[in-house]
Amino acid sequence: MTPEQLSATIVDGLSALVDKGALTLPDGVPTEVTVERPRRKGHGDYATNVALQLGKKAGMNPRAFGELLAQQLEQSDGIAAVEIAGPGFLNITVEAGAQGQLAADIVAAGSSYGSSNAFAGEKINLEFVSANPTGPLHIGGVRWAAVGDALGRIFEMTGAEVTREYYFNDHGAQIDRFARSLLASAQGRPAPEDGYGGEYIHEIAAAVVEQRPDVLTLPEPDAQEVFRALGVDMMFDEIKKSLHQFGVDFDVYFHEDELHKSGAVERAVARLRELGNIYEQDGAIWLATERFGDDKDRVVIKSDGKGAYLSGDLAYYLDKRERGFDRCFIMLGADHHGYVGRMMAMCAAFGDEPHVNLEILIGQLVNLVRGGEPLRMSKRAGTVVTIDDLVDAIGVDAARYALARYHSDSPIDIDLDLWARATNDNPVFTVQYAHARIASLLRNAADLGVVAESHPELLTHEKEGELLRALGELPRVVKAAAELREPHRVARYLEELAGVYHRFYDNCRVLPMGDEEIGELHRARLMLVEANRVVLANGLGLLGVSAPERM
Repeated sequence: MTPEQLSATIVDGLSALVDKGALTLPDGVPTEVTVERPRRKGHGDYATNVALQLGKKAGMNPRAFGELLAQQLEQSDGIAAVEIAGPGFLNITVEAGAQGQLAADIVAAGSSYGSSNAFAGEKINLEFVSANPTGPLHIGGVRWAAVGDALGRIFEMTGAEVTREYYFNDHGAQIDRFARSLLASAQGRPAPEDGYGGEYIHEIAAAVVEQRPDVLTLPEPDAQEVFRALGVDMMFDEIKKSLHQFGVDFDVYFHEDELHKSGAVERAVARLRELGNIYEQDGAIWLATERFGDDKDRVVIKSDGKGAYLSGDLAYYLDKRERGFDRCFIMLGADHHGYVGRMMAMCAAFGDEPHVNLEILIGQLVNLVRGGEPLRMSKRAGTVVTIDDLVDAIGVDAARYALARYHSDSPIDIDLDLWARATNDNPVFTVQYAHARIASLLRNAADLGVVAESHPELLTHEKEGELLRALGELPRVVKAAAELREPHRVARYLEELAGVYHRFYDNCRVLPMGDEEIGELHRARLMLVEANRVVLANGLGLLGVSAPERM
């Protein structure tokens, strides 16, 4: 019995009490109630505070409410006992058979176990990474690659339709600086004072010259345009290749330049003008964002007729909404924190709901540490550490897990020495090793002729119960990770589960020893082990991390 199933049983119990007049709930019976694992042993398999939440609404003392509900629940299938604790907490003990059945249910569900309909029908646009194509992807962007892709997988597991989108910034001053840096390198000159350095600039400049041998004979403005067009494409191809090798691919690569060429900015301004949120002053066009909570109004079109930076944001947001997305997520670095207010005001100016139709997630800084010292330089990129540097140091799995393991709004230090070790102090090794250990056990079982079978009533050992309760948590963890936008919850759950499995294995022998005859308990425990393998594999998959069969 999963927490979700027990929640449904409690809701049914409340409905039964209301139907027979034993209970009055002015706001109606809730569709679900909170069910959690108790923190202390001896407090049952699950606990709920529903009596505290509904007692006063029902005009009853919460403890009396709890006693009434406990009597009803004890008549339900699968419930062994219900105890009242403190002011009205219900500690619920599930029958061994009802709890043990979960193992077979998980195995039957396979890769779909952990899914829900929490976001069913939601069309989500998830924009992340979106690093400028002026250099290799740096470590900050890599964090969003890991977290953003994991969040997309989690949303899909909860029923959403997700489009992963990369905003390709190929318009503006930074692209001009990139082109001038490439041209200077090809001409054998130092990079411009405001330009870009690093070995990659020389590599790309040489590649452009190889593709266009005549480029240095062209007038400088024409040559710079060639370096801009070809160089940006080459750099972006490198970024896409690095992301693909990192396990991250996008459904849409949206070019900023298209917004300015297609008239999208003008359409956005026209829409906002219709809504009464655009005005003209001092020869410029302004968006009245202050009325929507921003600290001041913002210029959209400057007095010289050129679009301000916000103009592209307006056009891009409207474009996403016109493509039918219910929720638009943008993942930004810590240096963009001050940008959130104006973006939410923009959302409201279009008549949408801030933090619902538009959400902005902030990712804090990532520092790499080796030998106790910060790693600040990349041989190829110069002043920044890149995605390739991280992968070369610890591998894709460890890199993705390390970046997704922490709340994205917290700065993190990644100890490269720790994450490269094959020891239990390395979190990803701990989880992957648990999966590999189970795969080895299943191979041994096949060699011995032990076949997993469902005998739920036999799984009565304390450690079997702990493992079953831990396995039952996956759907709740995935749902919470989606609702709170926190993929790190999945990683922390997997680490806890690995520990519970190892304690189970140390206390409950799964396979027969020597000439021991294969019995039903061996088969039942093998089913439990296979269920554990499914959950570990599904959880690792949500983080984009492999579940190895051997290590």
